[in-house]
Amino acid sequence: MPKAPPIQRIAIIGFGEAGSIFGNDFAHQGIQVSTFDILFHSRRHRQQMLAKARSCGVTPAESLRDCLIEAELVISAVTASATLQVAKDAGRLLGPGQILVDINSVSPETKRKCRKHVERNQARFVEAAVMAPIPGLRLRVPMLLGGPHAFETAEQLRAVGVNVKHVSDRIGVASAVKMCRSVLIKGLEALAVECLFAARQYGAEKAVLDSVAATYPQMGWTEELLDYLIGRVAEHGQRRAAEMREVARALRAVGIEPAMALATARRQERLVVEMARRKLTYSKPFSWRELADALGCNSPRRQAAKEF
Repeated sequence: MPKAPPIQRIAIIGFGEAGSIFGNDFAHQGIQVSTFDILFHSRRHRQQMLAKARSCGVTPAESLRDCLIEAELVISAVTASATLQVAKDAGRLLGPGQILVDINSVSPETKRKCRKHVERNQARFVEAAVMAPIPGLRLRVPMLLGGPHAFETAEQLRAVGVNVKHVSDRIGVASAVKMCRSVLIKGLEALAVECLFAARQYGAEKAVLDSVAATYPQMGWTEELLDYLIGRVAEHGQRRAAEMREVARALRAVGIEPAMALATARRQERLVVEMARRKLTYSKPFSWRELADALGCNSPRRQAAKEF
């Protein structure tokens, strides 16, 4: 099989956390990168978003059409709720030879629907499952690729420093891996919020953590781990709740009642809703104890429990 040609032009739909990191790192390799984000048309966010794109060496486009023109590879990096609409819109504009890699956290069924829209004019669709947080790892974040064109796309992406692995020629397998993993990982984050915020109310968090560490010492129940788990919810709870509702769809599709997935979605979303109500925002350095206290977990009941 002939070697796939090197990528010279990349378009990124969505210039949030993932899109900006990937765009910056591709551009610094000399790849021509364009991007489009709906916030480019927001009065409040436009100038900030345009400045961020330019600081990354990425060309901001005024429309999705302008963004996709002549791009060999397109990355869809939007929210779960916007994924299908972006595939519909991009599918009207993409043509033969262009590849769209969908890195969004959505169900296998949603990925299959996206494929139909993207391939309407003979463009190619590749699903990608991002298996770890992108900040820190950046292009080295592990990603699983699936679909009929995933093998050659993986070769092209590895050539520009992306840590990808071809897992299946079928659409849906890579996203199923991500969805099933999320039940555990995002569920653990939600459990940490519920467990520790309640324990802090009662003045019992040290005893609770000592007990958990004695039962599962290999997990390393350090303050850094707890700040990380709860910090992910505080920073991205709304987005992660949407992802967990996609997980619920994936579970229902195979006859599994998504009791834990939906509970996780509610707990993740509830934290950020309560933070917004109290006008609290995520910032670094992050402390789960400081957030718990700001939300009222350092309450008279807690003080009474400590005295008792």
